[in-house]
Amino acid sequence: TKSLCDEISTMVCRFWWNQQEGRSKIHWLSKDQMMKSKKDGGLGFRDIYAFNLAMLAKQGWTLWQNPEFLVARISKAKYFPNTSLLQAKPKPGISYTWRSVLRGIELMKKGIIWRVGDGRNLNIWNDPWLPRSETRRPITPRRGCILTEVDELMNPETGGWDVDLVKEIFWEENANIILALPIHEQRGNMLAWHYDEQGMFSVRSAYKVCRADFLRKAFAKG
Repeated sequence: TKSLCDEISTMVCRFWWNQQEGRSKIHWLSKDQMMKSKKDGGLGFRDIYAFNLAMLAKQGWTLWQNPEFLVARISKAKYFPNTSLLQAKPKPGISYTWRSVLRGIELMKKGIIWRVGDGRNLNIWNDPWLPRSETRRPITPRRGCILTEVDELMNPETGGWDVDLVKEIFWEENANIILALPIHEQRGNMLAWHYDEQGMFSVRSAYKVCRADFLRKAFAKG
């Protein structure tokens, strides 16, 4: 639980600042400051809660990559029989373990990207498929565009992008990114980890994503 992780983190901080028995202890840096990376002026201590979420995200990634595993098949049959893992939602009566895995999956979704294959069933406006920014979604407003799936942006005759259509719909920044993406018509779209060149998930990068998300939320709250 978050409360247990916070308690452990507090114990770590107390141990770090501990002096001789009977003498006062001065915490020269706050816990949040200690957990910032050294390049950001912190001490590089690990955020136990963020690391726990990164480990749970790894479990979600394993379930996605290995749907034939027995635990993946049982989880799907019990918790999300009619949707995909990425669409699974918490509901009454689920186990604490599965609820925890769902939290990890929410973190996993902050770092995934779809690599375009045939473009089918890949939503232009809602799915993360552009290798840019944090959301990896178009910044161009949809306005009255009726196109929904990425394959509708392709030219069926050439097997490539419909250049004129893409430039007409998207702002130049997005259009340039889209037109630079390779298309693989003979395969489906592939889910990859955005923060790795090979698209492979790692707990280390998931931890960084989680910490960055925490800092953004803290900044937004003022």
